[in-house]
Parts: sequence; C-alpha cells; structure tokens
Amino acid sequence: MKILGYGSLALGLLSSVSAHAATIYVKDVDVDGLQRVEPETVLSYVDVQKNSMVDEEQLDASLKQLYSTGLFEDVSLNVDSNAVLVIKVQENPVVNQVLFDGNDKLDDEMLLSEVGLAPRSTYSKSKVQEDVQRILEVYKRSGRYATVVEPQIIKRDQNRVDLIFKIDEGPLAVIDKVNFIGNVHYDHDDLQEVIMSKESRWYRIFSSSENYDAEKTNYDKELLRRFYLKRGYADFRVVSAVAELSPDSKSFVLTYVLDEGKRYKVRNQEIFSEIDDVNPDEFMEYLELDDGDWYNNEKVEKTVTALTDELGKKGFAFVDVVPELVKHTESGDVDIIFNINEGQRIFVDRINISGNTRTHDEVIRREFRIEEGDAFNVSKIKDSRRNVENLDYFSKVDISTTPKDANKADLDVKVEEKSTGYFNVGIGYSTVNGALVRAGVTENNFRGMGQRLSVDAGVSQRSQDYNISFTEPYFLDRRLRAGFDLFRTEEDYQDESSYDSSTTGGRLRLGWNYTDALSQQIRYTLREDEISNVGRGASRYIAEEEGKYVDSSVGQTIVYDKRDSVISPKEGYFLSFGNDVAGAGGDEKYLKFDAKAYQYYTLADHYTFKLFANGGYITGYGGEDVRLSNRYNLGGYTLRGFDVAGIGARDKYTKDALGGNWMVYAGAEVAFPIGLDEVGIKGRTFVDVGMLGKPDNLNTDDVEYSSSPRVSAGFGFQWMSPMGQIDVDFGFPIVKEDYDETQVFRLNFGTRL
Repeated sequence: MKILGYGSLALGLLSSVSAHAATIYVKDVDVDGLQRVEPETVLSYVDVQKNSMVDEEQLDASLKQLYSTGLFEDVSLNVDSNAVLVIKVQENPVVNQVLFDGNDKLDDEMLLSEVGLAPRSTYSKSKVQEDVQRILEVYKRSGRYATVVEPQIIKRDQNRVDLIFKIDEGPLAVIDKVNFIGNVHYDHDDLQEVIMSKESRWYRIFSSSENYDAEKTNYDKELLRRFYLKRGYADFRVVSAVAELSPDSKSFVLTYVLDEGKRYKVRNQEIFSEIDDVNPDEFMEYLELDDGDWYNNEKVEKTVTALTDELGKKGFAFVDVVPELVKHTESGDVDIIFNINEGQRIFVDRINISGNTRTHDEVIRREFRIEEGDAFNVSKIKDSRRNVENLDYFSKVDISTTPKDANKADLDVKVEEKSTGYFNVGIGYSTVNGALVRAGVTENNFRGMGQRLSVDAGVSQRSQDYNISFTEPYFLDRRLRAGFDLFRTEEDYQDESSYDSSTTGGRLRLGWNYTDALSQQIRYTLREDEISNVGRGASRYIAEEEGKYVDSSVGQTIVYDKRDSVISPKEGYFLSFGNDVAGAGGDEKYLKFDAKAYQYYTLADHYTFKLFANGGYITGYGGEDVRLSNRYNLGGYTLRGFDVAGIGARDKYTKDALGGNWMVYAGAEVAFPIGLDEVGIKGRTFVDVGMLGKPDNLNTDDVEYSSSPRVSAGFGFQWMSPMGQIDVDFGFPIVKEDYDETQVFRLNFGTRL
C-alpha cells in the first residue's frame, strides 16, 4: 500500500498486481461520510471512472480538487482489495451565526459587511483567518493598529457551529512625532501647520488630526508640494514619507524627507500658440506673475485658467494651455512659456457627486468652474477641485473622468466629510484685562449649506463680551458674503478714566471679492453706548458724557491681502482702508477713516521681519463733537511699553485719559526661533512708535497734551498655546511725556492683526 496526498491517500493493491505497478484497476467508486453533500457532487470532482485504470497522479489531482471545494475538513482516497475506490470525507461544519464580542468603536453591521463567512455558509479555518485579516484591516483604517482578533467556535447539533470573533480594539494609534529632514528654509512648526497629520497633544482630544492615516500621509505630500511650489521652489520634491509603528502598535513616528531645491525668480514669460487665429500678444495682460517675482505655481495655474477663459470668450472652446518651465539653476531664474494647443473636443455630460452625507450637493457644485454641457477643460477641473478643498469641509476630494461616448465624459466627484464644527474654551491672564475665561462654539458648515455660525463669550476682571455671528457665503446664489453680528460689551475704565462703558448692538454686512487678493465689505451698524458709574473725582469732560447714546453708522472696508499665510505670514503685504459715516438716525454724527499696512520679509532661515503702520481719523459734523466711546486710544495692546490709554490728552487734575480724534501707530518687529518650536514658542524684538491727537472740544488749560511721537522698544515671546495665542512682551519707553503712564510687562491672551 502506498500513501499519497493531503489526508490519507492509500492504494491497496490486489494480490495479482505488482506493488511496483504504475496503474491500478478500479472496478467501482464508493463515497463514505456524507451528511449534507450529495454523492454526485463528490464524484463530479473525482477524475476516476468505474472499470478503468488509474494512476497516482489522477488520484492526487482528485484529492486536491475535493479540498479546493472548501466543503470538506478531511479527505482520504483508498483502493481496497476488491478494487473499489473508497472516498472518505469529513464535511466542514455549517456556520449557524456570526457574532462579535468587544467591538465598541465599530458596530456589528459594519463588521458583518466586511467578513466573508455568514450564516448557512461553509465553515473552514482558512476562511476564518481571511476574515480575521479583514477585521484587522478595518480597524487599521480607523487608526487602531493594536487590535487583536481571536476567533472562537461553539459546536451545535447537525454539524453546525457558532463563530465568535473576540475583539480587543486597543487604543487609537496616534502620531507621536513628525520629523522633517532636508528642510532648510522652513522650520518644523511652519511645515507642521501645512500638513494634515499632527503630533499628538492633550488638547487635540476632539480632533482626528493626530490619528495616523496612510491616505492622509499621502495627501500631506501633496500639501507640502503646493506649499513649496507657491514660494518659488520649483524643484521641490518629497523624497520619501515613512511611517514607523512603535513596538506596542500604539503610536507612529512620521518622517518626511524633503529636497527643497533652489528657489527661482521669474526672468521672462512668453505665450506661444499653435492656433493660427490666436495672437499671443493680446493675452499678455492675463499673466499673474511679473518678471522679478518669486516663482509661484499657484499663480501659474491661475494664469492658465485666465488664458483658457479668455480664449473661450473669443470662441476657442477646445484649447489646452500647457505651462513650460525653463530653469536656469546657476542664476536661480526661470522662464515660463505658456503653450496654447488644440484640445480634444469633449463635453462634460454629468457631474456626479458622492460621499457627501451632510453637505448639500449645491455647496459643492457652486465651487465648480465647469458645468454640465461645457467643453471639457483640465485647467477648470483642477481649479474646481482646489475650490472644493479650500472649503475645508472634506478630508479628501477626488475627481475622476468616466468616458461616455466619442465626445462626452462624466466627472465623478468623491468626497470624504470631516468635522466642521469646534468648541473652544480658553483660560488665561492678561495684564490689561486680568484673569479671563472665554468659551465659544463655531460651525463652519451649518446645516450642510456652507453657512458659518458662531457663538462665544468672554469674561475677565475688567470686561465682558458676548457675540453671535452668522455668515451666508452665497447670498442670493451669488458670490456675496452676507451676515450679521449681535454683540454686548461691558468694560471697566475706572483705573484709566473713572468710568464704566457698555455697548449693545448689531451689524449687517455684505462682502465680495474682486480678485483673490482684493475684497470689499459694506456694513450697517446700530448700537447703544452707555457711559456709567462716573466717579466723583472724574474729569468734567467724562462727567458731561454720562448717559446713553445711539450710534447708527454705515461703513465699508476694502482689503488687499498678498500675504503668503493668514495665520503665520512670512512674506507679502496687507493693506486695508475703511471709513464710516454716522448720522443716519441716532445721536452720533461723525466721519471716521482707518487704514492699515503690513509688510513681511524673510530675512534668513526662520527669521521674519515685519513693518506695520496704522492710522485713524474721526471728526464730528453738524455741530456734534466726537464722544468718548468713539475716540482713539493707544497703549496696552498697541504701543507696547505704555499702559492702556497711556498716552494722549489727560485731565491735569484727575489724570483721566480722554482719548484722541486721530492716531498713528507704527513699528518694526523681528520674529525668530528660540529652540522651543516643539511647543510653539517664538521670540521677537520690536520698536513701536505712536502719536495720538487731541479731541476737538477740550480746553488746553485743563488738559496735558502733546502730539509728539512716543517711542518704545523691547522684546517678547509668542506662544501658540492650546487655548489660543498668548503674547508676553517687555516694552521700555524711550521717548515719552512726564504724564504718560507706562507698563513694562504685558501679558495678552488672544490674537490681533
């Protein structure tokens, strides 16, 4: 007898046949051990006929085929002394039910949809192991790499089993550390702000940014590429992005190896056209970059869009504008050539959107620069994707193309939604306002319609403020930002001017963009100001204003913002000009003008130089003076080194600050690393200059006043803390008047431009 194969493949030889014979005669075939499977099913997998000669290879192949069905736990083939091939099988059990135990984070329904085994299916060990791997993969996708799955079975009657997956979900695998290698011009904090993957911190308990996700890491590479290409590094590339799992499978270390390459300036730009009827000279005005600018890939793409749009207006619907870079590495210059080519004649049939369970389709569609029926345009599709990503409602945005016929294609838009609301609580201390507590709730995609709603309140030792704000980004189905604000503020000015002040009111606003950098907003404000609790020893100028006054004003602000970042600018500039007119009802009548200018430079690696200037002027008309609540003050938040309302006109006898009708505040500041980038702390040094004008209705015999410049210098620290921005400054007055009130140390909680 010879043994072969998987279970026990036995060949019993007849006495008349030699033990070394290559073939065996089989007179009949018999199947033993069946419970549910029909004999014909078994025989259909066996390559043996009755009254035939068979060899070992045929029997071995039959054995393998029977195992491959998954129906049997054990199979043996044996030719007995009567030349009968006996096929003995042990059937696999049938799954009675599939259960999960220990799964708190993922529900049974989700896990059942992933596993292959189901009630009434055939149980096998190999299938169970496949399902274990599927479950582990599901948990990995949710960020749990330490999950353990242990399958167990409970035997039932009629060869049935209950299959139970015992699950220990384990903790979320967080990102313990993010390393950047090869970054010379931007530090760790700069790049950490760019990517979605954040280092684990206690204050990110409500955020998923610290949870490792392989797809998020891949998107980080694209975000880094955009960041550098926008700033002139045309050769930038991410050499590698590696995620190392800790031995306990509870955390990751992400390492991005970067090659920044050289930074390029634009030397020359040209437009070439392969279309005879297109004159390139007519389109030079649509170039976003100027010669001498740092290369900016984002502006190159905007130029491609602008050229495509203008060509479309002139009747060239099917064009393909391709930018070509000619780099001069030694000099750090780049020439940009925009090639206008004939494009394929394809139209967009349908735009299909999926994955948005909360956000309305219209919120996504209105960000598209291409519509159903338009000529297919790669540039506009790229812009559409960028617009949808910039909404910041989605963790992932994919746009793919599905051809329909010879000249039509569908755009398939797949998005993955993320949390768009957040709750913030802040506790701190300010030398200006004392101990303070602030709490607020903000939803940036209210009702899934792209609206922004925020409610917040702050209480400190000397002030209280309450605010409700709502913004509709597409008012009247146009690119108009409409909204309203409701506010209530109470402030204690007893130390500076011997009175308390409160303001209650609301504001309606409407804003729009002329370009990506140029925007304007108009507003109507109605508020009630009250001067109360005027001290007995207060200045007569303050006592005269005790009471309530209604302020009804209309205003506008125009902004030109060319900063590289709104949050942490390092290059570019910001300009704004606004004016308000009060007198459309109410008690106040004044004209007010305000202007701001900020310029940012990168001096060296990680050093940022800022120049700034602010100016304001207010004057009454119709015989009305400007009241105390509308005047300017300098010091504290502005003009470091001086106390709140520390400079300007002051009552000679009571020393109360009386504010001014005009002000100028300017200065220079250098921000630099101090080795605490890991916790978000940077150092700075500054020089501030300020002047404050005298109110029109003051008698110079009663007040001390000088419009001469005050100057201070000092140093400080900025901490981007879990509770918001915290500023610590030490300011030392250099030029001041004897009656000015100074403040060397200043601790401020909050963010100001």
